[in-house]
Amino acid sequence: RAIVTAPRVLFADEPTGNLDTARSREIMELLSVLNRDRGITVVMVTHAREMAAYARRIVRFVDGKVDSDGRNDREAA
Repeated sequence: RAIVTAPRVLFADEPTGNLDTARSREIMELLSVLNRDRGITVVMVTHAREMAAYARRIVRFVDGKVDSDGRNDREAA
């Protein structure tokens, strides 16, 4: 529903949390397309390294504080 309104920013909290691998990849591809083609910034929370690999930037939190913040040089293909 949030995508229909063409937001500038899309917040996704564990968008693939209960999905199988194939559906998770489909969702991540969709989010990637929305970012690349429509310019929508996607802010995603995930514990899955495989899903984080889709991000261009990763901010890692430990105990509520920023532990690292940087470019992701290993983007998923």
